[in-house]
Amino acid sequence: MIYNNIQIITGNANPALARGICEYLQRPLSDGVCEKFPDTETNIKLNSDVRGSDVFIVQPTCAPVNEHLMELLLFCDTLRRSSAGRITTVVPYFGYARKDRKDEGRVPISAKLVANLMTKAGADRVVTIDLHAQQIQGFFDIPVDHLYGSKVQFSYYRQLNLPDLVVVSPDVGGMKMARAYSSALHALLAVVDKRRLSPDSAEVGFLIGDVEDKNVLLVDDLIATAGTLVEAAKLLKDKGALDIYVAATHPILCGPAIDRLTDAPIKQITVTDTVPLSQQAKEMGKIKVLSVVPLLGEAIRRIHKDESVSSLFIDTGEYQAV
Repeated sequence: MIYNNIQIITGNANPALARGICEYLQRPLSDGVCEKFPDTETNIKLNSDVRGSDVFIVQPTCAPVNEHLMELLLFCDTLRRSSAGRITTVVPYFGYARKDRKDEGRVPISAKLVANLMTKAGADRVVTIDLHAQQIQGFFDIPVDHLYGSKVQFSYYRQLNLPDLVVVSPDVGGMKMARAYSSALHALLAVVDKRRLSPDSAEVGFLIGDVEDKNVLLVDDLIATAGTLVEAAKLLKDKGALDIYVAATHPILCGPAIDRLTDAPIKQITVTDTVPLSQQAKEMGKIKVLSVVPLLGEAIRRIHKDESVSSLFIDTGEYQAV
């Protein structure tokens, strides 16, 4: 099916990312209003004609998560009722992903509920980056394009050309990502054993691998409270590591994260602009932001043109960090 022109719209979650994508695609940002009624209900109004258009909503569900999720759902409903040709939700950071299964009694599967809400609201397709759990793709009954933020990270760390590099996963669950970094950067691989004590704290056990007199790259999909990351960095220093770098896609940085990272034995942290960085995080001095604008912009272009998106999953070095 052939749709009319591409239209990009955004809520309040990350308008800078949406504007960057528009510049990449050389398209204007569609006009819309996303504000609140006096009682804090979300009010949505589109001022652009979207009939028959291929519309992409750029809206990560970052903090405040519930507000940004509701904006996304209301935009979907608005577009469906305005006869948009196709509605694609571009959710670079997919919130509510931690609860992807029933790991104990009497708890929800939040990720599945959010997937159902997006589909029922009118989404025809989803584009996201580095889901916290890969199986969330299967929670949707619509196409999901799951991109990888590691593409821009690879380019940056190749340019650094760190000698004697070891890629380390801060827990066993991140081994697949760490292995991808290890292969792309021709580095050794190690993993830290971790036991989670509560949603915001974890106990680091022991290191599997050798980091003595070597530079280390810790990799993860996101940094939330930074508890696991900081404890892993301390363990690596105790084991004789030289400079410690961190590569993470989503800089959530909630609770005590900034204070923990400021005092941690970490030389540099690279993140992407899937979610906006707080002013406090910018002032810390350790964080460098790499842009996913080319990756998302190219994915949107290919989806609109009915071209293959799967080639974007392969590391070709085509997209440079900016």
